[in-house]
Amino acid sequence: MTIGIIATLKIQDGKGAEFEAFFGELAKQVRANEPGNLAYQLTKSRTEPNTYKVMELYTDQAAITHHGGTDYFKAAGPKFGAVLAGRPEIEQLDGVG
Repeated sequence: MTIGIIATLKIQDGKGAEFEAFFGELAKQVRANEPGNLAYQLTKSRTEPNTYKVMELYTDQAAITHHGGTDYFKAAGPKFGAVLAGRPEIEQLDGVG
């Protein structure tokens, strides 16, 4: 069964471009190196200018665990810390059908 994740990220004023740039690089690494990742898409709210949502889809829990353990994901931690305006909200979803 697939597992979806929606990560809601609030970004500090003026840090959106910096966030989008490093997230784009992270997404390239995920897509190139994680066969268990089916989707990894950054989206930006139309109504809240500093709010982004990452829509992720994985084949199973092992793929999520692998994602969190990669060197490039761990290296992104300090970059996230420099731009976030609070703790991310993470919601896990079970695939249906």
